[in-house]
Amino acid sequence: MLRLVLPKGSLERATLQLFEDADLAVERASNVAYRATIDDPRIDDVRILRPQEIPVYVADGLFDFGITGRDCIEERGSDVVSLGELAYSKATANPARIVLAVGADSAANSLKELASALADRPGRLRVSTEYPELTRRALAEHGIEADVALSYGATEAKVPDIADAVVDMTETGSALRAAGLKVIETLLVSHTELIANPASAADSAKRHAMEQILTLLQGTLEARGKVLVKLNVSAENLDAVLAVLPSMRAPTVSELSGGGAFALETVALKSDINVLIPALRDQGATDILELPLSKIVH
Repeated sequence: MLRLVLPKGSLERATLQLFEDADLAVERASNVAYRATIDDPRIDDVRILRPQEIPVYVADGLFDFGITGRDCIEERGSDVVSLGELAYSKATANPARIVLAVGADSAANSLKELASALADRPGRLRVSTEYPELTRRALAEHGIEADVALSYGATEAKVPDIADAVVDMTETGSALRAAGLKVIETLLVSHTELIANPASAADSAKRHAMEQILTLLQGTLEARGKVLVKLNVSAENLDAVLAVLPSMRAPTVSELSGGGAFALETVALKSDINVLIPALRDQGATDILELPLSKIVH
């Protein structure tokens, strides 16, 4: 039914891992193959292509839906439907940022200050970036005339000899700082998104199938870093245990057969579990189980 396109490059490994964790493993002949399959009746065809191209191909109807970053969508200006955000990026669960950076010794600490500084110097601002359209629009909003050069990588290395400033993607800013740059403006916060062709999104059967896939992916992301905790507790210790028991909403409490004791279960952060289990035991909990989670769907 559906033709799916997934990102190659920096998002590739994280995306393939997400699909595997969601029980939608992507199978291909080799690690460099562009064609792939997913053993799911909703997905007929899978391609793995550069994320910068994905919004164009989805907009043109070559694929029903795909995964790419908001930065690629905005840069290409493609007419696509966003089905929802996916909380992951190439290295973290945080969104990436498209930022403008200048040399650390620059007096400018914002685009507004940069525009004022440029008014007093001859020549146009030289900017190197992999996002020329995003960059031109942002600079034009501040009245900055610039020579924007397309970068093919190592963008942060272009200042000061080749460029006065760079516009680049960052998750932590560490590479920019290591290159002696400072961020003075965030132009875009870019989430990873599941996008759809407008005609496919308007087709009720395809839309339903795509939203089902989105549910599986988001449920998998929601479960990451969390575990299910189950335990028993006597009635006299119930309040003490509930006081230390975390919960996404309210813990499930069920009275055990025979009365006088309860079974509890809740979801906890994996990072807290080695503190939580002894604390529960101290308050009288017994038969404590820690179980892995694959998906959480609200």
